[in-house]
Amino acid sequence: MAQPHRLAIIGTGFISNFYTTTLHGGRGLDRVHLCYSRTEERGKAFADQWGIPKYTTNLEDAVGDEDIDTVVIGLPNHRHQEAVEAAAAAGKAVLCTKPLGRNASEAKAMLDAVEKAGVFAGYLEDLVYPPKTMKSLENVRNGALGRVLWVRSRETHPGPHSDWFWDLEQAGGGAIVDMGCHCVEIIRNFIGKGQRPVEVMCWADTLVHPIEAEDHGLGLIRFENGSMGQFEVSWAFRGGMDLRDEVSGTEGTIWLDHFLRTGYEMFTNVGLGGYVAEKAEAEMGWLFPVGDEAHELGYTTMFTEMFDAMDEGREPMETFYDGYVVNAVVDACYRSAKSRQWESIDIDDWRGDPKSDPQAQYAEKTEDGLVVMKREHMPDGKTKVILQDRATGEITQSVE
Repeated sequence: MAQPHRLAIIGTGFISNFYTTTLHGGRGLDRVHLCYSRTEERGKAFADQWGIPKYTTNLEDAVGDEDIDTVVIGLPNHRHQEAVEAAAAAGKAVLCTKPLGRNASEAKAMLDAVEKAGVFAGYLEDLVYPPKTMKSLENVRNGALGRVLWVRSRETHPGPHSDWFWDLEQAGGGAIVDMGCHCVEIIRNFIGKGQRPVEVMCWADTLVHPIEAEDHGLGLIRFENGSMGQFEVSWAFRGGMDLRDEVSGTEGTIWLDHFLRTGYEMFTNVGLGGYVAEKAEAEMGWLFPVGDEAHELGYTTMFTEMFDAMDEGREPMETFYDGYVVNAVVDACYRSAKSRQWESIDIDDWRGDPKSDPQAQYAEKTEDGLVVMKREHMPDGKTKVILQDRATGEITQSVE
């Protein structure tokens, strides 16, 4: 049975506003009772905005407050480990925004902390939770695409909304750790979390902004079963936020466009007079508003699934271990960008089981002991079948 949860929001920036509006409107049970901010002014303003009873500038006081049972972390990357370890030490359930750490070492320390403390921990990777993605994952797990061969994920926009994102030390990197972390986990979900990512080839560069970190990145991820992932990220795409995924399997294809083509298109010569959508660059002309932004970006489903998992005593769909694996892949991407070679992905504690993925049960189609490579209806009404003898490698064709 669902239980109400009393929450502390750690951080009062952009993501914490998204989180709070979702939490207060989601299951109808959970409420933020306390917020933490680094400054008194912002803490009070956030508490007043959302009707939160308490606020504090002391992290230990926030996570240790007796009125709360769950800590939701929306801080800059360089403060995730500090907050996670404090919440775990206080014995509180902890939900942390992406990326889990600035690197795999930090992520592993956070994973170890929550597991040692025995507290519930969830990785807030919202972009695997949008309704279209959840439905697509269900289709893939039911075998609609056969064996997934290639997944391409793209996230591009005009750049982050807060200063710390642009600072290499605080963020741990640029567009790849900021947005590539989304793409990597989307890819893992479609290919199957039981499939180990083994190596990457990555390009990264700073093409537009005067910063130390990269504002563009492209990467290839090879998995142990031969499946491939591809990501594209940019902090200099003009026109809003472009979120797209493509999944290619032996039996089908899925295309997903999450944000630039929402099904709601509007032209205005005078403007909306305010916020349009995340990373939107214009208020006039052709606009693509979002009906329910928190829901369509996955926040609603994400928090519902997290608290349902907590109440049911099970792991959530996205765990701290997932966050650690993502950081390990991103680390390898940065090494590859420097070496300009394929780099292995270092995962100290691999827990995946290839047999756990539904597509592991996919069997090739055969006829008379030969593998069917392709079946095609021809213009003359006949059907051509391309076949291979696995033993000899010989490829033949038959016409029916």
